[in-house]
Amino acid sequence: MSLEIISETGCFGGIQGTYQHTSEVLGCDMRFSVYTPPAAAHGQVPVLWYLSGLTCTEENATVKAGFQRAASELGLMVICPDTSPRGDHVPDDDAYDFGKGAGFYVNATEDPWAKNFRMYDYITKELAEFVGSVGMTDMSRQGITGHSMGGHGALTIFLKNRDTFRSVSAFAPIVSPMNCPWGEKALTGYIGSDRAAWAEHDACALLERGGATDANILIDQGLADNFLEGQLKPELFEAACEKVGQKLTLRRHEGYDHSYFFISTFIEDHLRHHADALK
Repeated sequence: MSLEIISETGCFGGIQGTYQHTSEVLGCDMRFSVYTPPAAAHGQVPVLWYLSGLTCTEENATVKAGFQRAASELGLMVICPDTSPRGDHVPDDDAYDFGKGAGFYVNATEDPWAKNFRMYDYITKELAEFVGSVGMTDMSRQGITGHSMGGHGALTIFLKNRDTFRSVSAFAPIVSPMNCPWGEKALTGYIGSDRAAWAEHDACALLERGGATDANILIDQGLADNFLEGQLKPELFEAACEKVGQKLTLRRHEGYDHSYFFISTFIEDHLRHHADALK
């Protein structure tokens, strides 16, 4: 992969960088950000993936989440990919919850989306292969987290790649896209109308099918979140975990909404959760 450096700057003793490359998987140019902690100068460091939500790019978490100080202390490399393919030639939709900015971390099979909207392969194969080729990363120690649509991505990618990721967490995730308007719209558009195929992209269904993992899953949810009842439904994942005996820490917080004020409040807890698992 040939990288173009968009920016690099010192941050808590490490480097916060943003990079661009041409993605063969997505058929377009893509950006992603990487925080490299100072510990990387002395040996390989574990990797934490952060997947963002609807309408976001790689920039949102990089600028607003405030993870760099803790990542520096804990020696974690944090990678923030974009949320969908980009470019004038990439198909789009007028709505905020479909098309560009709303890739849902799936491989689309329906036209016109199938050619470019392959975010699952982009994250788990193309970008992961590049990260693994960088000598400072220890790919035997990977964790994944995300927010909202990105929380859906983190949970499903973790559950479908249990030998790859040691740890997982999420902020206000879409836990069952099969059972909410955002998910039903996205899965119909990208995958088609066969609900059996949707189950491959639903954290509750994947957990019930695959059984419990060794990980303790951490989820934070704000109770002032406007999307809590209609879109997120954490109780569905809670029930699925109880059914299969999956360890889950689900924390509900009064007064917190769906914003990055919520994420920045609890991001250090998540980094420590992953650092403990990735020792």
